[in-house]
Amino acid sequence: MRFYTRRWIGALLLGGLSAMAIAGTEGGAPQEGERELAKATFAGGCFWCMEPPYDSLDGVVSTTVGYTGGESVDPSYEEVSRGGTGHAEAVRIVYDPAVVSYGELLRVFWRNVDPLDPDGQFCDRGKQYRTAIFYHDEEQRRLAEETKAALDASPRFNKPIVTEIVPASEFYEAEEYHQDYYRKNPLRYKFYRFACGRDKRLAQLWS
Repeated sequence: MRFYTRRWIGALLLGGLSAMAIAGTEGGAPQEGERELAKATFAGGCFWCMEPPYDSLDGVVSTTVGYTGGESVDPSYEEVSRGGTGHAEAVRIVYDPAVVSYGELLRVFWRNVDPLDPDGQFCDRGKQYRTAIFYHDEEQRRLAEETKAALDASPRFNKPIVTEIVPASEFYEAEEYHQDYYRKNPLRYKFYRFACGRDKRLAQLWS
């Protein structure tokens, strides 16, 4: 069962059925009348919880959950969950920089993670649930480092920010079951999110 969501639209865009051009893809600069899209990739613990805040943003064309930052090729959910692959659960975002800035995507990222936890996120433990910003170009790297430094220097936290800022690498899409999980399984998603203590901890950090 699928929904007519941004992810479905994004699949059409990435499949070349649109007049848009994704930044950094083959084919050179976009032609007149085309929009240039960009990618952003973030890890923030369970990837089910990282799609909703971005799907609600104007300018976000698609979100896809998957695995990145590790060594193994085309890992499965079970392999990543067991640890040892080096990959983190992550969300890849295709967005229109003319509508939403990378700075805004970063703001949403920080407000949806616990950047003080080096061993996972909320009830999910292990490096596969670490927080990370995977930058696609030097401007993204600069902005990510600036926002991290600003949080480190602020009086909000009494511990260091441990979120990694690393170059984007191969991104492996997760199984279809995990895509748009919050839409397909709303009751299970809400129960998981509550039981994991995500919103309670986020309120403590960011309220």
